[in-house]
Amino acid sequence: MSKNRNVIGIDVGGSTTKIVGFKMGENGNNQLISPFLVRATDPITSIYGAFGRFTSQNGLSLDEIDKVMVTGVGATHMQNPIYNLTCQTVPEFSAVGLGGLYLSGLDEAIIVSMGTGTALVHAKKEGSKTKINYLGGTGVGGGTLLGLTRKMTGIETVEHIEEICREGNLDNIDLRVKDISKNAKYTGVNEDLTAANFGKVSDLATNADIALGVANMVAETVAMMSVFAARGHGIKDVVIIGNLTNIEAVRNVFENLGSFGINFIIPDNSSFGTVIGAALYEELES
Repeated sequence: MSKNRNVIGIDVGGSTTKIVGFKMGENGNNQLISPFLVRATDPITSIYGAFGRFTSQNGLSLDEIDKVMVTGVGATHMQNPIYNLTCQTVPEFSAVGLGGLYLSGLDEAIIVSMGTGTALVHAKKEGSKTKINYLGGTGVGGGTLLGLTRKMTGIETVEHIEEICREGNLDNIDLRVKDISKNAKYTGVNEDLTAANFGKVSDLATNADIALGVANMVAETVAMMSVFAARGHGIKDVVIIGNLTNIEAVRNVFENLGSFGINFIIPDNSSFGTVIGAALYEELES
């Protein structure tokens, strides 16, 4: 690998496009160039908008860019090179695994990507190679949060959902272990854990309570799937990436589930995990 090549990664989602760059050095000494995202309803528009803003913001000329690595559901829209630059499509699950390990600094982990839906992969470094296996996933994710909250409360944006969740009270929504164990004790079970999401909805529940209940249900579903995946592989580290990690109510769920013996990690730049992995993908192949 030649010294200090610039590789661009682009993750084309349904409503956002993320972009990141790396100055690729020798012996894996790669320098991350500031990631960001743009919002657009049209994938092609968002790709070129993100690329133009990224190169301008970071003072990069086209002849300084070696390759563009593209992943995400909108990657199929890239039929032609971007400004005659070499473009390569990256399998999304490989990008998830590579990005999760890079951000966490781990050699092995379950990587969980919380996007519109949720995907889980097992990633492990083996010498100079990285082995990545897709484990499955769930349709419960950001789409669930937005769809249910919109239908139940009329709130339509992630920003407003996060804001109103801060005022919510789960005691008006969820049935907890402590609610059903007043005359019986469950040894080794945290009594604050949820027994049934939306199992104790109060007539007095506010929109804030409902929004928090939906966010909590989504995060707990993903968390428990992650616990089972980690136990199945005999490891304790689970790295969470994706846009939902930016929501405080979601992050709190993972931070409060230490009683399951799993080390949940939400690294810095977690929402950019997949696009970072896309930029690093050629190292997986080399």
